[in-house]
Amino acid sequence: MSLHLPPPPNFAKDEETDSGSSEADDDDQNWDDWASDSLIKAPCQSLFDGKILPSVEEALAYDKASHGFDLNDVCSKLSLDFHGRIRLINYIRKSKPTPGSLSLLKGDETFLASDEYLIPALEDDPLLQIQSGDWSDSDDEDAKLVDPARRVQTLERKLAAAQRDFAEYRALVSRKLNATGLLDGSSEPGPSQVAAPLPVRDDDSHYFKSYGENDIHAVMIQDKVRTSTYAYFILTNPALFRDAIVLDVGCGTGILSLFAARSGAKRVIAVDASDIAEKAELIVKANGFEDIITVIQGKVEEISLPDDIDKVDIIISEWMGYALLYESMLDSVLHARDRFLRSNGVMAPSQCKMQLGLCDASEIFKDRIGFWNDVYGFDLSAMADDLYDEAIVDVVGPNTMLSEPYTVKDLILSEVTPRQLDFSSSFTLVSTTERRTKINSFILYFDTFFTRNGHPVPSSTSVKLIKEGELVLAELWPVGGKPAPQRRKSHGVDKESITSFSTGPQSVPTHWKQTLFLLREPISVEEGSIVHGTFHCRKSEDNSRELDVEIHYSVKEDSESPASDLIVQMYKVR
Repeated sequence: MSLHLPPPPNFAKDEETDSGSSEADDDDQNWDDWASDSLIKAPCQSLFDGKILPSVEEALAYDKASHGFDLNDVCSKLSLDFHGRIRLINYIRKSKPTPGSLSLLKGDETFLASDEYLIPALEDDPLLQIQSGDWSDSDDEDAKLVDPARRVQTLERKLAAAQRDFAEYRALVSRKLNATGLLDGSSEPGPSQVAAPLPVRDDDSHYFKSYGENDIHAVMIQDKVRTSTYAYFILTNPALFRDAIVLDVGCGTGILSLFAARSGAKRVIAVDASDIAEKAELIVKANGFEDIITVIQGKVEEISLPDDIDKVDIIISEWMGYALLYESMLDSVLHARDRFLRSNGVMAPSQCKMQLGLCDASEIFKDRIGFWNDVYGFDLSAMADDLYDEAIVDVVGPNTMLSEPYTVKDLILSEVTPRQLDFSSSFTLVSTTERRTKINSFILYFDTFFTRNGHPVPSSTSVKLIKEGELVLAELWPVGGKPAPQRRKSHGVDKESITSFSTGPQSVPTHWKQTLFLLREPISVEEGSIVHGTFHCRKSEDNSRELDVEIHYSVKEDSESPASDLIVQMYKVR
C-alpha cells in the first residue's frame, strides 16, 4: 500500500513579481496573498461525507451548513495547536464520529495526543495544509500593526513557524511509519547528504523463535478445551477426513496432523516456520505416520506443496491469539487458503466470533492497579498510570460478566480477507446487574466453531460451554483396553455437525484467558443501563503482530435517557 504525505504548504511569495509594482504594494499584501492560491483552491472532501468541494473554504462552509460543524471554531475552542488540529482532522476522517459527538470534546481526549492521528487519513488532504482562521492578518494583533515593515515581519514570523511546524510534522510521521522513502522529493537528501538505509522491520523473528521453545507447546496441548475440541471434530468426522489431503498451518508439535492421520487422511502436509518443525518430524516418525505426514519447515507464504499435490481438501490450524487476532497468524492461514485450498474445501475452524461485554474486574483492578496506592505506606500510584493503556490478559469468574455479549467481529474463514481484519464495529451492551454497580472494564473473548461443510453456523447456534470437571475426552480414546463408544446416528437434524468452544468466563478457562480493557473512569450502571459505542481494532504500526484497540462509548440510564459525554480510550494488545 502506498502512502502519500501532503506536500508542505507553499507560503513563499511568487518570485515573478511585476517590475512596476511598488514596495508599498508588497507591504500591503495580506496573509492570503502569501499562501499558495493553488493550495487554497484545491478540491477538498467534506469531513463527514464523500462530497468533494471546489476549495478548502467551501468544504469548511459546507460542513458548517450541512453538518453543523465549524472546524476552525472547534480548534479555537479547544485551543488546539498545529499538531492538535491535524490529529482532529485525521481522527474525524478515520473514526467517522457524528458531528454531535464532536461538540462534546473537551480538549483532553487521548486521541488529541496520539501520534497515530498524525498519519494522514486521506492522501494529499488540503485540510492538513491550510491553517485555521487564526492565521488571518485581521486578528487583534495584526490590526494594530500599522507600520508596514512591522506587519511584514509578523507575517514572516508566522511563515517561519508554519514551515517549522510542517517540517516537524513530516519528520514525525516519517519516523512513525518508517517511511522516509515514501516522501516526495522535498525530503530527498541533497548533494552533501547521504541517506542511510533504514533497517527493514522484522516482526517475525522473535515470534517464530518463541514457538521453537517447549513450554509454549506444553501450555497449548495441556489446554484441554482447545486440544480436545480439535480432536473431537477431527476424530468424530472420519467421513470428512477419510482419504482427504490436509494442510496443517502452524503445526507446532504436529498434534493436529496426528489427529488427521488417525482419522483417515490420505496425506497431511504439516507446515511450521519455527524450529519446532524438527521436533514435529521426529514425533511423526515415532508414531509411525511418516508415510502420511510430510513436515515442511518454512513460512506458508513461501513454501511449495510436494510435487504430487496441487490442492488440499481441508486446512486445519490453531491460529487464534489473545483477543483472537493477536499474533496476526490468521493472515498466513488466509494466504494458505487462497493458494492451496480447493474449491469447496473446508476450513477448520470454520468461524470465530469476537465477543465484547461489560465486566466487573474488581479483583484484577486491585491486583494490577489498586495496590500501587499504598505500598508500605507510600503512594506509588504513578506506576499504574500507563496500565490503562495496556489490555490485560487474565481470567475472571463467570459472575463478573454484567451484560450479554455483543459480537463485534464475525469471521467466516471461508470468505474473510486480510484487509477485513482491521475493522470498526458499533456495539450496544445492556447491563444485567441486579443492583447499581460500577463497571470498571470491557471484556473481550472469542467463540470458535467447526462445521463439516465449512459453512457458517446458523445465527441461533449457542457455543458449547464446558464446565469444571466435565469429561471432554472420554468418547475419543479407549479406556481400559475397550474401544471408544460409537455414537448412534441421529435422525433428522444432525446436532453433532457443529463443534465449538468458548474462551469466555462462562466456560472452563483456556490458555487464551480473556482480554480486559480497564476504564480510567468506571461506568455507573443499573439493570437496563445501555452502553453504546464503537470498537476499533487494527494491527499495530509498531509491530504488526500486536493490536491497537480504540473504544469509543457513552452511557444511557435507559432507552429514554440522554447519552453521557463520549469517552475514548486506546489500548495496546501485546
